[in-house]
Amino acid sequence: MKHERIVGADPAGRSAALTARRNLKMAESAHAYVRGSTVRFYDWLEQAGRTSLPEGPGIWICGDCHVGNLGPIGGPDGALAVQIRDLDQTVIGNPAHDLLRLGLSLAMAARGSDLPGVTTARMLESMVAGYEVCFEPSDPDARDLVRPPDTVKRLLRDAARRSWKHLADERIEGVDPVIPLGRRFWPLRDEEREAMEDLVASEELRALVATLRSQDGDEAVALVDSAFWRKGCSSLGNLRFAVLVSVRSPGEKRLRYSLLDVKEAITAAAPRYADAAMPRDNAVRVVEGACHLSPNLGQRMLATRLLGKGVFVRELLPQDLKLEVERLDQEEASEMASYLAMVVGRAHSRQMSATERKAWLSELQRNRSRSLDAPSWLWRAVVDLVASHEAAYLEHCRRYALQPTLA
Repeated sequence: MKHERIVGADPAGRSAALTARRNLKMAESAHAYVRGSTVRFYDWLEQAGRTSLPEGPGIWICGDCHVGNLGPIGGPDGALAVQIRDLDQTVIGNPAHDLLRLGLSLAMAARGSDLPGVTTARMLESMVAGYEVCFEPSDPDARDLVRPPDTVKRLLRDAARRSWKHLADERIEGVDPVIPLGRRFWPLRDEEREAMEDLVASEELRALVATLRSQDGDEAVALVDSAFWRKGCSSLGNLRFAVLVSVRSPGEKRLRYSLLDVKEAITAAAPRYADAAMPRDNAVRVVEGACHLSPNLGQRMLATRLLGKGVFVRELLPQDLKLEVERLDQEEASEMASYLAMVVGRAHSRQMSATERKAWLSELQRNRSRSLDAPSWLWRAVVDLVASHEAAYLEHCRRYALQPTLA
């Protein structure tokens, strides 16, 4: 920790420290490598001669739909739902990409849990079944299509009980109105601090924070503290800031606090459809995609400019939790695959017309083998991707995991 405090205190050393940390984090497990290798995933898809994928309707897709990017999300109205949590790669593109990326993530999780290979086949069958039910003509938005597994039920119960104290303890190590510099939080450059002050003083940010608390939106918002945030995996190396602001309602003396996540929006690696009309500004793209895919999250986000770069801002709520899948048993693996695919299916289906849903369902149900109730293209692609990513992961470990470990 002492070593990294010194590196973080010198802004000139950020880039090297972040790159080293990212490489080490990706070496922690094969599943972690998949989470941090979005670009490699799409490079594989571009290689000639590989399995061709069906082309679904042009809708907003996540673009990086792995297990860790789904979880409970609180909405502005207090609603709580499992939705997609990370939309950095969102584009208007082929929904098959989300299905395949989720399948790869689940397959790697099964491998990490030492489950037999047949479990992966069953997981893909369950995943497709959970996804397809969202495109049936009865009611694609029904909330009881697939029951959540016990792991998700417990996570939802925990999320519903969480308060600001839980969020503060988890994110900034206590309820004191300060962001502690150290392993995760690094000091800002002078120009970054000035830019953060301007951002918090802007009407657009005040309105975002205030309207999440009252219909009038008359709260006064002020900057309390801010720091560079070493967070995530694929995003390490880009601008990322934690911003603590105070919120005071008219006529009230008591201050409340809000923690904001300010993140640089980068060019998506996920391929877009050539004829898709999307915002040119990456931050606007991320927010618009979030509004379509994860309404609870999209309504709490703001696209703006900071230090000449597009960034998006979201207020972190205590109810926002990541779904961590460390170990799975065989029964839980199939239940989890079905449920998470249903979450993605809902996000996709609500953007389609009835005609598009019917056509996409028909396409998904083509080319089923007698021995596997999942599309043959999906099975072949996942098998090839698992082999490709495991080989790349071992090579990554040889190159980076022997480096001195940072705290």
